[in-house]
Amino acid sequence: MNMLNLHKWAKSVFGVAQIGALLLLVACSGDQHEDLTSYINEVKSRQQGRIKGLPEIKPYESFTYDPSTLRDPFSPFIVEEEQAPMVDDSLRPDSNRKREALEQFPLDSLVFVGNLERKGKRWALIAAPDDTVYRVQPGNHLGQNFGEILSISETTIAIKEIIPNGTGGWVDREVSLQLTE
Repeated sequence: MNMLNLHKWAKSVFGVAQIGALLLLVACSGDQHEDLTSYINEVKSRQQGRIKGLPEIKPYESFTYDPSTLRDPFSPFIVEEEQAPMVDDSLRPDSNRKREALEQFPLDSLVFVGNLERKGKRWALIAAPDDTVYRVQPGNHLGQNFGEILSISETTIAIKEIIPNGTGGWVDREVSLQLTE
């Protein structure tokens, strides 16, 4: 094929492509999209909303820190007079008493799981972290704060603990274990 024939052939192919594109455009120009056109016109005719303006920006106010007029954060707020620690010798744990098995566990690790009663005498069943269930009664000791069982009801064990008060003495407090189901 020589150059002249190739050029004629390319022109004819290009001409056929132009005619095909023109036919496609004519075919798509029908009234089949009339519903779309009416929807676009309806949306354009709607009243347009208003956008709120930007909020007013307040200018930055600088702050100068002057520690000379403020209290020292490392000094006590209220000056306390030094007092000699009051030691109450009337209350203290019995150090001569033989320790019981449940005194090796913290009180919050013991679980009250049930109770038994026979001839008016009630025992509580305590599950310990060593996977053993212990039977206890009033007067037994448990917990690491010298706790002594005061009473046992169907749902509660009342305990009196002796704890240090922080000034060299001891105080007692009453706590309880609740039955878990």
